[in-house]
Amino acid sequence: MTARREAPDVDQLARSMLRLYGAHDDHEEHDHNGGNGIRSKAPDFVSDPDRAAAVREATLRDRERYLTSGLVSVDCRFCHVAVQVKKLGPGHTAVQWTTEASQRCAYFAEIRQSGGESARARACPKLADSIKHAVAEGCLEEISSAPSPGDG
Repeated sequence: MTARREAPDVDQLARSMLRLYGAHDDHEEHDHNGGNGIRSKAPDFVSDPDRAAAVREATLRDRERYLTSGLVSVDCRFCHVAVQVKKLGPGHTAVQWTTEASQRCAYFAEIRQSGGESARARACPKLADSIKHAVAEGCLEEISSAPSPGDG
């Protein structure tokens, strides 16, 4: 038979935490910049519009690469919706659905018609078959060779 452990005394725990970490008032601003009072943030390059434009353009390229790196368009052989797919490994497939595709998907429409929530469905089995077919046809790599989005 195991001994029953009692819950710690909350007041005692609070006092020990105060002794360990000291009192902090969450309503006061804390200076984490070595006492100089200057807050660190990304530069906005207001004084250099060309640099600001270059940074904005590079940010948009990075965003686009992060969102689309290695994705291939795959059409469902059953209801003909197109989705973006990237195989990351044998058991992992990334699928990006558009609003239009999720509305047109016959499997999801069937779930909605029966009163269910299509957003709760794990996947469309007919699309899964189409993805397997795309891999077998060589239209989609079994494991994407595209570099990770952060390696750009």
